[in-house]
Amino acid sequence: MRLLRLSIIILSLFGFYLASEGAINREALVSRHNPSVNSVNTRSPFTLGNGAFAFTADITGLQTLGKLYVKDGIPTLTMARWAWHTDPNPENYVLSDAFEWIDTHGKQIPYPTKANSKAGAWLRKNPHDVALSQIAFVDEEGYPLSPNDITHIHQNLDLWTGCLHSDFIWRGYKTHVDTVVDSKTDTVAFIIKSEAVPLGLLHIAIAFPKGFPSAMVNNPPLEWDESGHTTRILNQTSSSLNLERLRDDTHYFVTANWSSGNLVKKPNTSHAFIFIPDKSNESFEISVNYNQIRNQSPPRYFESKLNTALFWNSYWNTGACVDFSGSTDPRAFELERRIILSEYLTAVQFKGEVPPSETGLTCSSWVGKHNTEMVWWHVAHFALWGHANYTANALEWYNHHIKEAKDLAQSRGLTGARWPKMVGIDDRECPGGNPLIIWNQPHPIALAELLYRDDPSEITLKHWSNLVSETAECISSMLFWDDSTKRYILGPPIWIAQEIYDQKKSSNPTYELSYWAYALEVAQTWRERQHLPRNQDWDNKIKYLSKLPINEDRYVAIESIPDTWTNIQSRHDHPSFLMAYGVLPGVNVDKKIMKNTLDAVLTQWQWNTKIWGWDYPMIAMTATRLGEAEKAIDILLKDSPGNAYEVNGNCWQRQSLPLYLPANGSLLSAVALMVAGYDGSCEQPGIPKNGKWNVKAEGLKRLP
Repeated sequence: MRLLRLSIIILSLFGFYLASEGAINREALVSRHNPSVNSVNTRSPFTLGNGAFAFTADITGLQTLGKLYVKDGIPTLTMARWAWHTDPNPENYVLSDAFEWIDTHGKQIPYPTKANSKAGAWLRKNPHDVALSQIAFVDEEGYPLSPNDITHIHQNLDLWTGCLHSDFIWRGYKTHVDTVVDSKTDTVAFIIKSEAVPLGLLHIAIAFPKGFPSAMVNNPPLEWDESGHTTRILNQTSSSLNLERLRDDTHYFVTANWSSGNLVKKPNTSHAFIFIPDKSNESFEISVNYNQIRNQSPPRYFESKLNTALFWNSYWNTGACVDFSGSTDPRAFELERRIILSEYLTAVQFKGEVPPSETGLTCSSWVGKHNTEMVWWHVAHFALWGHANYTANALEWYNHHIKEAKDLAQSRGLTGARWPKMVGIDDRECPGGNPLIIWNQPHPIALAELLYRDDPSEITLKHWSNLVSETAECISSMLFWDDSTKRYILGPPIWIAQEIYDQKKSSNPTYELSYWAYALEVAQTWRERQHLPRNQDWDNKIKYLSKLPINEDRYVAIESIPDTWTNIQSRHDHPSFLMAYGVLPGVNVDKKIMKNTLDAVLTQWQWNTKIWGWDYPMIAMTATRLGEAEKAIDILLKDSPGNAYEVNGNCWQRQSLPLYLPANGSLLSAVALMVAGYDGSCEQPGIPKNGKWNVKAEGLKRLP
């Protein structure tokens, strides 16, 4: 205990020192946005995590009301990025079983587009993520607590320390719970103090589901079948329990330690246990560790609390920050809140063995698969906000899978490394329209460039140069020479970022053309940095690449079907052509035409149709580069579908996708551009100069 107090004192002094060095009081900035709820809010459970493991808690600090939350809002789950399951494959399906041979400029190329075949369905759903357990309060008879019996709720997440504090009254008994997820181990730990404990009325249950129903792709409920999985006791003492969990090839261990009391197996199930606290004390402590290795004893609560506080103090003190205090625009506080909570949520969920899914470790989306076109939105902001190690962690996955990507390229008649669109831990591409999406291909180059700008060293060049080169070689080989027009063409077949056009007829989309030109030029710059000659083939492709398609002084989504402004049905989904000058620095872009295009999007886009959370920050980035700061703020905070940020900071989309982390990541990238700017820009180019905004910033990096 003395060591603990000393560590806390040192931690406090460390934070005070860092805060005193800058103009911004970081602890005050972060803490004024500590989210809290005073009633059951099923859209705002709080997720605690260490980047690769997460525990989402309801208003009790545990997962007591799980059925209610999954029905009406965001589920309360325990998940790890290493936790995957694969159904048996008695038919021995392989990817070629889902192939369709598609004409690609005179060649028949196999693409696994047959998602609705038996083979395609199995390959698409496997492997899939799994939930590890649920930890909940139960009454003296082992029944779940009723939400009607819970009153006087007050729950607060301390962002500065990563500790969740939950207070409520159950059946008239005051109860307090502190919850943390250890920053060093996959452990969730609790201290529980309740007037119901000495009376023997309040117990804690840990239950293990079979998994998710594989028929549901997004936000599935838990399966509680008794059969098909095994929970085996390896060791049990008066204060600890060691379990082995098995389901087909899924295998992990769970170890629980508690302060005092008894453990009983829950009746009528092999997969649940009840901890009964000792009646001699109102307080009860329990820690639960999840691991792929046996006999990993979890740290006790106070050790986990210290580990977590140390991490979050370091995270907030060493990264960038933006302070809007003193602003009179009424939207400033809300923007600052979204920034802080987005920084928190992305750190909690974005550091696993596989780059994140769109819902991270809060719930399952696309059966846990990583959609690689989202990786820029997910992790680019870390390099801009002083946490480049998170960007590098995600990019390292690409570095480790270059061989598989080269094999995929070869199977498509390409050279270099082609990246799959939707993958799990096995790195196998998933069938469907996914293989025809291409805007994921240049992302590794763009992210490597952000890492170099953060650390322009020989070490950075050496570490990522092969990834940059092989990726550039592939995107170069995806361009086809059209002898009749004397230019290089991108597609068909391709599925562009605005996902509404016929993939087999699509060619020359605006955003993708600009991205190809940018990525190839960056790859050439990387060669020059290493004192290598420019690649002549890449230069030829850059020189003769098709121009960005225009119709009536506005960019259109795609040259082959240039109906963006003549067909209202083409004005929904992502206005992706704006990314050519916003996310990207505007290679081959005419600024006047792009300004016309932005104005047309703002006035004519169908906002009540399928719009996504990352569209709003993306458009704000375009407005910023065009010098339209007022429009940037307006669209970033537009009250519109897909742009609502809940109390917990999650961006709600719909019930099947109740949170959407690309929105949080894109918001942070947009703010970095708006405040820090881009190469050659003025200071704070996306902040209105109307006297209503007072913006202080530390540590933000500029974009290219």
